[in-house]
Amino acid sequence: MPQILEQAEKALEHDLCDHCLGRIFAHVDTGLSNQDRGHSIRMTLNFQRILDGKMKLEHQKCWVCEDVFDNVERFADAAIDAMSQVEYHNFLIGCRVDPTIQEREERIWSEVGQDKAEPIKAELNQEIGKMIQAKTSKEVCFETPEVVALIDTRFCHVELSVAPLFIYGRYHKYSRDIPQTKWPCRVCRGKGCPRCDGTGKMYQISVQEVIGDPILKEAEGREHFFHGMGREDIDARMLGSGRPFVLEIAEPKRRDIDLAKMQQLIAESGAGLADAVDLRFSTREEVRRVKMDDPEKVYLAHVAVHGKVNKEKVNEVVHTFKHRRISQQTPVRVVHRRADLDREREIIDAAVESFDDDVLVLRLRTQSGTYVKELVSGDNGRTKPNLSEELGVPCEVTALDVVEIIDITEV
Repeated sequence: MPQILEQAEKALEHDLCDHCLGRIFAHVDTGLSNQDRGHSIRMTLNFQRILDGKMKLEHQKCWVCEDVFDNVERFADAAIDAMSQVEYHNFLIGCRVDPTIQEREERIWSEVGQDKAEPIKAELNQEIGKMIQAKTSKEVCFETPEVVALIDTRFCHVELSVAPLFIYGRYHKYSRDIPQTKWPCRVCRGKGCPRCDGTGKMYQISVQEVIGDPILKEAEGREHFFHGMGREDIDARMLGSGRPFVLEIAEPKRRDIDLAKMQQLIAESGAGLADAVDLRFSTREEVRRVKMDDPEKVYLAHVAVHGKVNKEKVNEVVHTFKHRRISQQTPVRVVHRRADLDREREIIDAAVESFDDDVLVLRLRTQSGTYVKELVSGDNGRTKPNLSEELGVPCEVTALDVVEIIDITEV
């Protein structure tokens, strides 16, 4: 205590408020507020000075903060007013202070030491946050706040940063003519041109828009982003239990939206195109899990067989692909937009669903990233082994459905 009183007397060569005095010793006794700590130190120091026949140290106006803490309620009310524009359950406060205040604080530290001190911004954030909690019954959240209010204490100006809204679900795609996500026009890159009829898009609708547009409107957000667990080809359907995704709504004004109502609305507006099921609120962490997962997939492939081959040979050849590793060079159809690489993939299971004349239906379970169309056609030797080569006749996929995503991201 004698050392603290010595440092305090040195600091009080400048007129300091209880907040700024107590903050110098913030990490000495964490059971008190800075204001209470400063008041206690001042009282003890003045008592000692009276005993020593010295004058009490009186406070007029704080040399460091210019009594900015007198405006805490004003700052809190400004933040509450700004945050009332959006729906939120928790919040976090940040502050900007006059640079000259920070300079004076650092000068105090240089004179008496800063090893036990706390910056003024930290105390302002805490005091304003406590007052907002008391006035609104909303909780402060340090990890994932739904809204952050940044207060410029020089002008009592508030800037809001609204956290995105994340919604998990699984989608089905019933159309063979729409992509998973919005696809900007290759010619104008989204600006609008004759090629895209001024829309800026290669395709006029996508799974992302079928699902995202109604939710965006309900949440009153700025825009939406779609995070899928992989994607299927445009001409492939996504059936079964659906493909996992997380929809991200930027700057939502509403968070408490009825997901059952949204699911029904999406099904109605996207009839024949796409829908979404199992909707629930999600997190940014789940976005990472969904995007990083490499699930196995089960496909139904309708295959045109261009040549004579008997059913026994078809069954025999298809069976040989079970638990077989194949080598695939990036397909010709996508090599213009992907690196030309050789990759190994495993066919976990392969079975003949039906074979009638020249139409073969295959059920395939494959490792993530397998190009099923090229497994069938061979892609001019870029996939080995392949069904066409093994059967001795050309084969091509005429229709492809993903019927299951074997994922483990559900929590």
